[in-house]
Amino acid sequence: MTTKFTKDHEWIRVEGDVATVGITTHAAEQLGDVVFVELPDVGKSFDQGADMAVVESVKAASDVYAPISGEVVEANGSIVDAPESVNEAPEGDAWFVKLKLANAGELDGLMDEAAYKDHVANG
Repeated sequence: MTTKFTKDHEWIRVEGDVATVGITTHAAEQLGDVVFVELPDVGKSFDQGADMAVVESVKAASDVYAPISGEVVEANGSIVDAPESVNEAPEGDAWFVKLKLANAGELDGLMDEAAYKDHVANG
């Protein structure tokens, strides 16, 4: 299972033709205490880079973008009920959605972990 990252601080893990998407630990740290999460409905489709979800903290509200094009096959309702879990496990249990891949080739344009760490370090 490979994890890729976007310049907007989303991560994506692909298994078969379904990708799990969330925000990175760096993004969660920058946001501070998360108090609200809005997720898309199952069945909604997004183009790569489209606004897909909203995460709000005591500091700011941020859009979460679709790292790849696809259709939502599952939304993580547990983070809506307990938004603070996004701070506790942003790259684990606090994933946002699962997307059915529309174009696996889009994954080639995303960063691997080393490139993402360099992106964060060098702004």
